Amino acid sequence: MSHGGKSSGKGGGATPSLGAYPQIGTNTAPIPRRDVVSDQPPKQIGADDDWKSQINRPPPDQRVKTADVTNTKGNDFEDYFLKRELLMGIFEKGYEKPSPIQEESIPVALAGKSVLARAKNGTGKTGAFVIPLLEKCNTTKNVIQGLILVPTRELALQTSSVVKELGKHMNVQCMVSTGGTSLREDIMRLYNEVHIVVATPGRVLDLANKNVCNLKSCQMIVMDEADKLLCPEFQPIIEDLLKFLPPDKQVLMFSATFPMSIMDFKMKYMPEAHEINLMDELTLKGVTQFYAFVEERQKVHCLNTLFSKLQINQAIIFCNSVTRVELLAKKITELGYSCFFIHSRMYQSHRNRVFHDFRNGACRCLVSSDLFTRGIDIESVNIVINFDFPKNSETYLHRIGRSGRFGHLGLGINFVTYEDRFNLYRIEKELGTEIQPIPPQIDPATYT
Repeated sequence: MSHGGKSSGKGGGATPSLGAYPQIGTNTAPIPRRDVVSDQPPKQIGADDDWKSQINRPPPDQRVKTADVTNTKGNDFEDYFLKRELLMGIFEKGYEKPSPIQEESIPVALAGKSVLARAKNGTGKTGAFVIPLLEKCNTTKNVIQGLILVPTRELALQTSSVVKELGKHMNVQCMVSTGGTSLREDIMRLYNEVHIVVATPGRVLDLANKNVCNLKSCQMIVMDEADKLLCPEFQPIIEDLLKFLPPDKQVLMFSATFPMSIMDFKMKYMPEAHEINLMDELTLKGVTQFYAFVEERQKVHCLNTLFSKLQINQAIIFCNSVTRVELLAKKITELGYSCFFIHSRMYQSHRNRVFHDFRNGACRCLVSSDLFTRGIDIESVNIVINFDFPKNSETYLHRIGRSGRFGHLGLGINFVTYEDRFNLYRIEKELGTEIQPIPPQIDPATYT
């Protein structure tokens, strides 16, 4: 079923070399847009006008929505008693009703409390912090009143465009400031009126240290993708930056994962914060866990025995280093099994390819380093083998745990050496789970 010459963009039978894929959908219709094209300046609305009838709303969004956006309490944006100018921006942007993360965060943030919220991207997270920030922003005062920190320039531009759209009837002045752009232009811009700054941490700290960016009246700081902002390179910058803000500031943190760095930061800087969690937790429910006590040199033999005894749909085998991933994949191939491998030193395009082929069932066995563990759900994987036992419980949970959504059965098998034994006890204790020694026979009903 190979296509000659031009492909329709759906991919042919034979796999062309990487980079030679035809672009998807080049000969399809343009992507439908919901934007309202309006060249008129925002209308001035009198106090008693029927302001709602004057709003330029985009047509309603008819696409199917998933439960993480629709599973709401049924609130309306008007329920939050927001400024009329802000409501106009919200409706003109096409926001119809608050999403679950907005329903949970907006009232708490409006009440002045700090918030630590866990929600994934694409659920209305930006609106959840921009709306309270704009509501509390007093545009008659020429001071910076809100700082939004993000890890990348792209996210800064995207976030500031939301601030400008939602605040377009409020005359709010929003500035983007990120590394890799002209420092001089940022300094000039700060001599004019600025109410909200969207920035990457390093640049805004630089401006604060130079006394150009005055954050003394900035009562609200937002950290989006906080897990990335609290990585070792950014965290000291952020801690320095907080010293420039008033002591009674309000902190809004949003993140898809909650590593220890976030919990430590919360205890130190926002102990009273209101916590919101709208993510499916990883769970060990439905996963039967065993350990095999082995010497390092017996591991491959032990793996070979498992291959012959287990009914493997698809298996992921984890190693603790890139080199070991490649060596093990080579060994498995020598044993006569087909096997893919994936790790953090491969090009992203190559990783995507391997992942895609594995997901489509091109191979039963994938050897991986830990990069692969975040948020991966392949329903047909029924066995995970820790060829190298992980060092901490978070990694263990990400490797073996499943999102509670599928509820399929699975098997987790751990190769444990003499050196790993304390890690094994500690992880059992921290996760409140029991890992049994592996029996001579495993009942297939527990994992197929």
